[in-house]
Amino acid sequence: MPRFHIPSIAWNPGRLALDASESHHAFDVLRMKPGERATVFDGEGHEAEVELGNHGKSGTELRKISLTKTIPLPCRITLAQAVPKGKNMELIIEKATELGVGAIAPLMSERTVVRGAEEDHIRKQAKWQRTAIEACKQCGQNFLPHVAKPCTPRELFERNEKFDLMLIGSLQGDARPLKQVLAETGAKRPRSVLILIGPEGDFTPAEVALAKSHGCRPVTLGPIILRTETAAIYCVSVLNHELQSAQ
Repeated sequence: MPRFHIPSIAWNPGRLALDASESHHAFDVLRMKPGERATVFDGEGHEAEVELGNHGKSGTELRKISLTKTIPLPCRITLAQAVPKGKNMELIIEKATELGVGAIAPLMSERTVVRGAEEDHIRKQAKWQRTAIEACKQCGQNFLPHVAKPCTPRELFERNEKFDLMLIGSLQGDARPLKQVLAETGAKRPRSVLILIGPEGDFTPAEVALAKSHGCRPVTLGPIILRTETAAIYCVSVLNHELQSAQ
């Protein structure tokens, strides 16, 4: 069944409606007709089965058939990812969304090749957020990860967001295996985790030192040096497997 996104600010169980963009996708791209059924979600766990009404210029009214609420995952994972070249950031966001990441913080590290002005960062943030929405539609994820505006590692830590566990992928000698670090958390699993993944060539020693000074524990991903997109998917997969299972 086709899935469409209704932003949480516009979610009204008593009067659900698709905006103009989602209506265009339903009627002009998918060639759906009034009376056909679809699923809508708000990105905060709410989902409804609906019947499409008539398609107008401003959107489409929906008839609610059923309403459900998805239970959040036990651990909120935040992926702080150094922005790679090309379209690899879109791939990372897509796969991280499929793996249940709660938030994505694109990083402009010292070795990040891709740069841009403030307006470029705002444009990219909007584009990457759309990528996350499309991934939610495809995989049935009802919790939409927030994709932040690109920032430096220092700016990330200056937000003073609190996490139960903070990690940074590192090639330095003091990095320890990820599963070993997770095992040391004991029976009380972390409810929130931050994982930093660097660019090709890794974070600089100064950036690793900055992260460690804020409580990040350096972790190694094994003897093979992974591309940044592979490292991100690997880390999120391990965290998902170890922390999101039934307690």
